[in-house]
Amino acid sequence: MMRKLSYASAVVLALALAGAVPAQAEPLEKMARKMEKALKGKENRKVAVLAFPYHDGRSSSGSTLVQERLTTYLAAGGKVQVIERNLLNKVLDEMKLENTGLIDKDTTHKLGKVLGVACIVTGTLYDLGAEKTEVNARLISTESGEILTAGLTKIARTWKDDPVRPGGATALVTDPPKPTPPPAGGPAKDKPLVQLAILLDTSNSMDGLIEQAKSQLWKIVNELASAEKGGQAPALQVSLYEYGNNSLSAQGNYVRRVLPFSTDLDKVSEGIFGLKTNGGSEYAGAAIQDAVSGLDWSPQAGVYKALFVAGNESFNQGPLDFREAVASAKARSIFVNTIYCGSRQQGVGELWKDGADLGGGEYLNIDQDRVVTAMRAPQDDEIERLGRELNQTYVAYGAAGKDAALRQEMEDKKANAPSMAVRGASVQRAMFKAKEQYASAAAEWDMAAAVESGKLSADKLEEGSLPAELKGKSSEERKRFLEEKIAQRKALQERIQKLGAERQRHVAQEEKRAAASGAATLDTAVLGAVRRQAATKSYKFGE
Repeated sequence: MMRKLSYASAVVLALALAGAVPAQAEPLEKMARKMEKALKGKENRKVAVLAFPYHDGRSSSGSTLVQERLTTYLAAGGKVQVIERNLLNKVLDEMKLENTGLIDKDTTHKLGKVLGVACIVTGTLYDLGAEKTEVNARLISTESGEILTAGLTKIARTWKDDPVRPGGATALVTDPPKPTPPPAGGPAKDKPLVQLAILLDTSNSMDGLIEQAKSQLWKIVNELASAEKGGQAPALQVSLYEYGNNSLSAQGNYVRRVLPFSTDLDKVSEGIFGLKTNGGSEYAGAAIQDAVSGLDWSPQAGVYKALFVAGNESFNQGPLDFREAVASAKARSIFVNTIYCGSRQQGVGELWKDGADLGGGEYLNIDQDRVVTAMRAPQDDEIERLGRELNQTYVAYGAAGKDAALRQEMEDKKANAPSMAVRGASVQRAMFKAKEQYASAAAEWDMAAAVESGKLSADKLEEGSLPAELKGKSSEERKRFLEEKIAQRKALQERIQKLGAERQRHVAQEEKRAAASGAATLDTAVLGAVRRQAATKSYKFGE
């Protein structure tokens, strides 16, 4: 009886708040109703609502305010059972966890067992200014860790305190976001950065799109790597998503993150080659929102951030309005580019242009079934040979090193397969391997790159992590061995870069004629948009 009375009191309070500021309460109530529907028909309908931290891990009174309101609306609906906050906090305290909402899959599972709840409600906040805050919420199964439903809304920012990191200092709401440490293998503090999220439709009709992505990835990243800002080449971070595939989770809106932002482009290639098509529901809006809220986008103003979503069905399918997802991306200064696989006018009718226009990006259409045969240049055989020779300058160490060296070899083989080589993938991959960005990313697993970057000291190498060719050698011998590998690599890189420049001049006219034909493919579509958009962030490209 006491519990029912407390819920009733909470409802009265919520209605009073709603009367004072209706713009706040209504969106969160709609979010609560959406979560109720996701649990309809389930035997266990108990949920626990965690606090909502900011996207960068900070918290404020807004974090608990959103938690309280969602708790109230879920309890008032009478369709789910909500764990009271005091009990939740007690359990979290016993588990030595703070009520921050930042928990992993194992902890979610443990909370499910201890509290007897079927789901956890969690999410993040993102200030859109001094007066508005975006709320991203997720209902997560404690059994499987899957997201059963997700929602995005905006509320008035009525709280005045500044977000604070646990145990850290405050940051004013009106201040620009503080820089976050780069991920492993990420860019140095002052290095220019390009972040690119690629969202590919992998439904039945998209085999041609996937084939183009396989063969043209290296051409795309080569051009990005050749850009410069303030006299420096940028660090590249690329993420990969697939959507619209029946083999993916229906609860996750048929969206899967294949790879988070990574500087290791071999992993991106591996991810693309692993994609398989299968019929499904193509929810572009859900895919965009997943990428916007799920990736570690840089808060820095000068970063070029772009999202490319490609597909061939109506853009407005699925439970999430694509307009909300695109608005969320634009608030983070992310260009949203849409690529329709089919005729331009049909894509316009299916709202792909609307998505790009709202996202400040470009609407593009391509012929996904066009097989492009790359023009062979006199330099190509030597570039490919030198690209293979580069592999011999890498000194893999540790378990991660063995995996990475094998991946390097496998991606070489894939790029050199007849179907890929004829499209130029093998040459473009070899040229990219000679770029600073490829070698820099290898510092996580390559001893030579790690020593050159300062990540490791040649004088303090642990015997247990050494590859076979360095075991039993003196410190001086190891140092000399690594110096030789570094010197060999630099010489090979210089030769490939020189040949690549000669090659570019040789094929320039042919590529201009191909572009003028109007039969766009994935590479020409992406690179045209990248050049124009990156220029707004002061990036420069060679001719």
